[in-house]
Amino acid sequence: MIITPAYAQAAGGAGDGFATLLPLVLIFVVFYFLLIRPQQKRAKNHRAMLGAIRRGDKVVTGGGIMGTVTKVVNEDEVAVEIAEGIKIRVQRGLIASVQPKISPDGKDATSAGTDQKEGSGSGGMLGKLFGGGKK
Repeated sequence: MIITPAYAQAAGGAGDGFATLLPLVLIFVVFYFLLIRPQQKRAKNHRAMLGAIRRGDKVVTGGGIMGTVTKVVNEDEVAVEIAEGIKIRVQRGLIASVQPKISPDGKDATSAGTDQKEGSGSGGMLGKLFGGGKK
């Protein structure tokens, strides 16, 4: 019986360093565009919304309490009236959403006094955020 000798194989595929890093780079790019970037945009919009809180805005807190802003105490707190005569102080960061106050003519108060001509600017960042840039 003749047994053929077994030879060790050469190290396989150690070749190009770029080819081994390519899958990791692709995974990072996918994570950036699908997870990281949208979360950053959402956080930026939320910070802008919190910065634009004014007296009379209707707000919903993170705990689900709905009320109307009666006073902006300082940059961290607002006073919110949740029922007639019942006011609470809420940290600004815990406000989940804001609906701007409505003026008597049916327009939101942020754009009620600023009738823009057709074709003039887009209304700025807050105009785009609250839909004031479209007619």
